[in-house]
Amino acid sequence: MTMGNTIVRSDPVPGAPEPGLTGSGVAALFLGAILAGSVLGLMAPAAGEVMSAGVDPTLLLMIFLLFFELRPGAIVQSFGSLRFLALAWGANFLIVPFIGFAIAALFLSGQPLLFTGLVIYFISPCTDWFLGFTRMARGDTALGTALIPINMFTQLLLFPLWLWLFTRHTGLVDFAAIPGTLAQWFLLPLIAAQAVRFGLVKLLPRSGFERLLRWVGRIVPLAIAGLILQIFAANTAAIAGHLEVFAVMLLAIFLFFVTTFLMGEGLSWLAGLAYPQHALLAMTTAARNAPLMLAVTAVAIPDQPLILAALVIGMLVEFPHLTGLKQLLLWQRSRQKGAPA
Repeated sequence: MTMGNTIVRSDPVPGAPEPGLTGSGVAALFLGAILAGSVLGLMAPAAGEVMSAGVDPTLLLMIFLLFFELRPGAIVQSFGSLRFLALAWGANFLIVPFIGFAIAALFLSGQPLLFTGLVIYFISPCTDWFLGFTRMARGDTALGTALIPINMFTQLLLFPLWLWLFTRHTGLVDFAAIPGTLAQWFLLPLIAAQAVRFGLVKLLPRSGFERLLRWVGRIVPLAIAGLILQIFAANTAAIAGHLEVFAVMLLAIFLFFVTTFLMGEGLSWLAGLAYPQHALLAMTTAARNAPLMLAVTAVAIPDQPLILAALVIGMLVEFPHLTGLKQLLLWQRSRQKGAPA
């Protein structure tokens, strides 16, 4: 997904922008889903209840599509860049979660549901659209492709640990049930999606499989929008009762983005990263994995719409932030000798 600009390319990169699909368009799609779901929930509560029954199928579709795009083999191709991968992994999974927890606790300690949602949003690095913004910022997308499976597998494995560490005081989570839930909802779809992908790679010509990937990339935001619509249609009253807190949430998210940007700048300087890797580190530490976390949270902490609403709000704010970050990185690049923006 992108913001504002369309990217044309010859090589399909999972999670990267597709022609005709813009980040502003996706943000408008998600905002429209929120508004439509809210109106439906207020005007026709019975219809909202009916739509809530479709959440599970929509979740499974979204999870399958996200896993279908995944390329575990990309990790093997990046063995020559283990130093950068270790730096990005440490930033995303050892530093950023504690930054996110501190900011969420500072602003929302008195709102356990929204606090939990914000923590989940902060601790989960992106596995899809960060790559499109990295491309627009002229960063290292080949290396970024290797981060997709690393980020996805790591955050799923660490999800119970982070929840226990940061949110156990809220009493909202049944930690004993999480491993089984993740296995049922994510391990099985992962195996199925990768098996289907492997079979189609063998059956289809390369050009046909690339077209299929592009269509999958277009369907994913539609599935996310459908899930958002269902969530808001079924839970409008609960969400509307906390609208005043969302302004505080926006401030917390803004502070998180500023802090993680400064962290990335410091790490890039200390590691002496060249611009393409610098841009990639900035994007992977900025972008969050709200789509996958919507799915994980909906099954691991069911019947808590405020937690899901916090994730959706973070997702909407993220698009303009990544667009601004792209422009800032290109400005930095233009200042380097012989590197036009």
